[in-house]
Amino acid sequence: MKELGRIITAMVTPMTEKGAVDYPQARKLAKALLASGSEGVVVVGTTGESPTLRHEEEKRLFAEVKKAVGNTGSVIAGTGSNNTAEALEFTRDAEVIGVDACLLVVPYYNKPTQEGLYQHFKTIAEATSLRCILYNVPSRTVTNLAAETTIRLSQIPNIVGVKEASGNMEQITKIIKESRPGFLVWSGNDSDTLPMLSLGAYGVISVASHLVGKQINEMVYAYVKGDAKKAAAIHQRLLPVFTGLFVISNPMPVKWAVNEVGFRVGKPRLPLIEPDEKTAAFLKDLLKKTKIDLAVK
Repeated sequence: MKELGRIITAMVTPMTEKGAVDYPQARKLAKALLASGSEGVVVVGTTGESPTLRHEEEKRLFAEVKKAVGNTGSVIAGTGSNNTAEALEFTRDAEVIGVDACLLVVPYYNKPTQEGLYQHFKTIAEATSLRCILYNVPSRTVTNLAAETTIRLSQIPNIVGVKEASGNMEQITKIIKESRPGFLVWSGNDSDTLPMLSLGAYGVISVASHLVGKQINEMVYAYVKGDAKKAAAIHQRLLPVFTGLFVISNPMPVKWAVNEVGFRVGKPRLPLIEPDEKTAAFLKDLLKKTKIDLAVK
């Protein structure tokens, strides 16, 4: 079975000037990301503006990006929801399309218990043959997927890993130590990637890889090959990018930055907006100081 990759980009969703999904540009962006250090892409994650995409748009994005990418990298469909039946439907649709895996976010707003979270993810995983990656991001969902629940879910064969964006290194250490052998942990925060690798994490599902994917790839594989000093030097160099792209809520800064370097992806959909003048000036200065890996055609 094809590996999903250590460096995966949580891809923005390109939009036209009128705010429609730009499918041709999405195909181009996915291929450009794979050519600049990424080994896979998440389509319709938080960075892809999943809250404001309609299901028909999501399905078409999964299909278009998978067709464009082929076997050159993995395509992971963001099919999570706070409605279990809806997430199940979305996941089944993605499976029919032929994506490589699905990303399932912790249900947001309705605040389930840990047992509810377990049953939610178990229900979805048992209804699909797709590999499932859990996504814990309590800064957005309020509810934290506890280490004990993740470890319990790791026993379900097609739940293959977790994108951990809690920033809780104690929790992450417990997951890595006690989950079933072969269960993978990806960093969900770029600034946490190297610290998490040192704990035994597998890789990163990244935002910054839109811009510095080759350098993130170099950092991850330097560490994997035993060159911690080189990895640390790259981490230190890229840290301003890792933190700067979250100066306001993702994906507003990264979408602006990708446009700024010459790869048109349009504006975010409301209620997200483009950065104000002060934030844009900060991002422009950040880009001037950064080597950009994304190929612009």
